[in-house]
Amino acid sequence: MTQSHPPALDAVALAAALRDGEFSATEILHATRRAIDDVGARVGAFVTGAKDASDAMAAEQAAEADRRLAAARRDGTTADLPPFLGVPVPVKDLTMVAGVPFRAGSAALPGDPAPVDAGVVRLLRAAGTVMVGKTTTPELGLPPYTEPDTGPPARTPWDLSRSAGGSSGGAGAAVGSHVVPVAQGSDGGGSIRIPASACGLVGLKPSRGRVSPGPDGVDGAGLAVNGVLTRTVRDTAAFLDVLARPWPGETFTLPRPSDLRPGATFLDACAARPGRLRIGVLTDPVISPDAPVDPQVLEATRQTAELLAELGHDVSPAPLPFPAERWDAFAVLWSTMALSAPIPPEVEHLLTPLTRAQRDAGRGVDGLSVARAFEAVQLITREVARSWESFDVVLTPTLAQPPAPLGSIRDDADPAADFAAQMAYTPWTSVANLTGRPSVSLPLHRAAYDGVELPLGSMLTGRLGDDALLLSLAAQLETALPWATHVPPVHA
Repeated sequence: MTQSHPPALDAVALAAALRDGEFSATEILHATRRAIDDVGARVGAFVTGAKDASDAMAAEQAAEADRRLAAARRDGTTADLPPFLGVPVPVKDLTMVAGVPFRAGSAALPGDPAPVDAGVVRLLRAAGTVMVGKTTTPELGLPPYTEPDTGPPARTPWDLSRSAGGSSGGAGAAVGSHVVPVAQGSDGGGSIRIPASACGLVGLKPSRGRVSPGPDGVDGAGLAVNGVLTRTVRDTAAFLDVLARPWPGETFTLPRPSDLRPGATFLDACAARPGRLRIGVLTDPVISPDAPVDPQVLEATRQTAELLAELGHDVSPAPLPFPAERWDAFAVLWSTMALSAPIPPEVEHLLTPLTRAQRDAGRGVDGLSVARAFEAVQLITREVARSWESFDVVLTPTLAQPPAPLGSIRDDADPAADFAAQMAYTPWTSVANLTGRPSVSLPLHRAAYDGVELPLGSMLTGRLGDDALLLSLAAQLETALPWATHVPPVHA
């Protein structure tokens, strides 16, 4: 199978083909396994240590999907099936899948089988997806590159000498290279949107309170949220419908479309016109004021702004939302989050220098500093709301540079320089994590670097809770400037 290779379809189309009997779930699984062993290995997308357990699980799930599909076709009840029955969806190795080794990208963790399914995995199971493996992540998901000590780095399928980004780098590499149509990811500082930009994908960080960490996880500082990486806006919307389900005892909650209008979905938003929106444009770095922004990145943002104006939106400059030094609160919470990972003292020496430095920084934070950091984040949220009050959506680049060459940010000899380089590479993404706003990276543009065409993401950030509006705008841009026909060299 080439163009008809099932993972080359988006998930919505693949689910429909399964219901119609065009493919069986087992055929799709076999094709996906071949792709995992071939192109998946070349882009470093999957955790090899989880292969045996996930292969057995996937075979069982695909067989069960085929039984249900056959029975539904016989009985004329395919409309009652789970929405993505038989569709392959891998899970990031920061997310637990019961019975599958869990290592979180760290040589300090033994890779024991996870005791439970995370809530998002339960929801993916209920939607009928087939768990085809664990995708690679950097250690504990901390940096915006995926170069773990436990295996090969995740590479963008557009240039194998460059990073797929992080921390959902394996997920981005898997979807970008057409191994699977969609992959689960998570975003605590840009970790869905960064790989989306580097791999030419759609990556939505949902609003805080939209996708629950429950029933076993907690929100903590509220920076991180689960989501997916996809190749189409409608896949992103359809999987948000799958994942936007609360569990009892939530800290943060938001109404779903069906709570506001019976039967409404996020997928419906893709077909709805967004109306005439007020779009702010910001290209000055927020958290790293001196970060160099590549000229072609600036040009891509200018072209996106121009397209938005052509589509009838009111486009004007947006101010910097807060002084850069306010971002120090994020760094405090980030270091204490790193420290909270359950790493036994006797294996701390197996952690990367960056992780050890982050944990050491966390040890230097007292309770009062943490309390003040939480206060500062809440004040930043108010400050951003005031600064961007006149805009429905703010447009920025996703990254300051094209996909980074492998090893160009990681600096084991100087973790402080490593962290500074991360900030310079991602000077906009964490604003949405601090404020809880929805934010999406779209693969609207490409540019040549050293003779190789690379994707450049454009990022749209909306108001808290306006996920549907953001998806509607993203779908409008996708229609105006389609990207699905652009196939990376690794898959061509």
